[in-house]
Amino acid sequence: MSVLAAYARARAVREGRAQPIATVRHLHLSPRPMVFIPLRLAGEAAAPLGAMLGTDPAEPRLLVVPQPRDRDQRFAFVAELAAIMLPYIEGYARDVETVEAKTPYERSRDAPQLLVPNPRGIAFTRLLGRSCRFRRADGPYPVHPSVPVLGQWLTFLADRADFPGSSLLVAMTEALAAHWATGQSRVEDGNLAALVGWIAPPDGMTGPEAAAAAEDMVWSPPAGPDTAPEFDAEVLAPAIRTYEATGSAAAVRDAVHSQLEPTWQVMWRAVELLRGLPEARSVPARWERDRAEFTREAIRIAEGGLPRGRHDSAVGAAVRLSAMERAQQAFEAQRALDDPMVMVEHRLEGRAFAGEVVAVELDRKIVPPGRTRAVNRPLVTVATADPVRLAPGDVLVSPARPRQHCEVVEVRHGAVVLQVNDGMGRGARPAPGSVPEVGEAVCYADLAPGDGPAFPFPSREETPWTHGGPPAEYVPTDEDAMEDWS
Repeated sequence: MSVLAAYARARAVREGRAQPIATVRHLHLSPRPMVFIPLRLAGEAAAPLGAMLGTDPAEPRLLVVPQPRDRDQRFAFVAELAAIMLPYIEGYARDVETVEAKTPYERSRDAPQLLVPNPRGIAFTRLLGRSCRFRRADGPYPVHPSVPVLGQWLTFLADRADFPGSSLLVAMTEALAAHWATGQSRVEDGNLAALVGWIAPPDGMTGPEAAAAAEDMVWSPPAGPDTAPEFDAEVLAPAIRTYEATGSAAAVRDAVHSQLEPTWQVMWRAVELLRGLPEARSVPARWERDRAEFTREAIRIAEGGLPRGRHDSAVGAAVRLSAMERAQQAFEAQRALDDPMVMVEHRLEGRAFAGEVVAVELDRKIVPPGRTRAVNRPLVTVATADPVRLAPGDVLVSPARPRQHCEVVEVRHGAVVLQVNDGMGRGARPAPGSVPEVGEAVCYADLAPGDGPAFPFPSREETPWTHGGPPAEYVPTDEDAMEDWS
């Protein structure tokens, strides 16, 4: 936990209300997101009990599996789910634009966004995708043709959720906790209703009181996918026995509705809270990457591409891990450059500093090593009271000029001398405004907002023998279609 987060949590306890730890929203929020609240049977990793979903707060769709252990009912549930989700997803895939480039290409104008209550909802989505993407519409245990298609899309969305900064599949507890600090533990922040209670308690209540009310399993059930043991024993089990005895699913449907409807209301309240924050500057660029990945997946599925294997190959796993690490580095840097409150954490660590420009040597020119022509390299001296743990040669960026790189020349007591290396135009003198002026308040940080070049991994066919050699091509089998739900 950072110093800033610890301070914000202590202040939340004193004030009785969650405290902001961000000034802007660091994720994309679709004007038409789909809220998806799944429930599963206790003791079964991917046995669906029901779900509530939709894009309109006033019109939730409720799906129920009266007997979750029945294989046919499970796939009937997924087919119903596909009938709602696929039109939503594929509608974005059909709406494309042509991107003008050296080689023009098509890209979706927008992309779907799935909102689940918590990280366990993402894990369930991943398991549901795996359980469905290998199924077939013919052969042993045939399913509706939409089931494997939905399985591929759920797998794709869950995979993208692993990438920092992606907004295609979002856990609302994680999104809220990234923007507000409560007076409870991070484990307790996993309760969506309690978290929202701390952030926006009802009139006449404090955050702790609202959170305590949210922990009442009777009036505020868990946000799934797991249900409360008391509910399983006292409500669900008798309802399933009634269904088995009479064939009527009304009792099971009422029981599932009682668990999902309160979370449905809290989910849309969380959306309102996030929508009340202005969008961060770097969010559109990250959403553009999500759109590009969505477009590639839509083309792959439309062309009949095989479902993803259960496990990545050695090269595929290394490429994916490297991409996630670069995305994490870029996301952390972009958050700090977009948000002064996030930048405070880096200033406390000595990786960033803020201050006032006290001197500028605008006309300074040098001949860089290996070159023969003198170039502009102004010096900027910044007075700062921040602790500075930087060394000469470190390259810094500023939120005001994120594409400009400055090199630390000297760190003095209470001042830092920087050399401006680029971002000054192509003229004989730096362009007006490209170099900070005396008296200007500035901030610089040792951050890299770009994700950098990818490491040159070998191709799949060149997998070294130390990692098993080139893997065999995946060929679907009947065993895939008969795999247990897991």
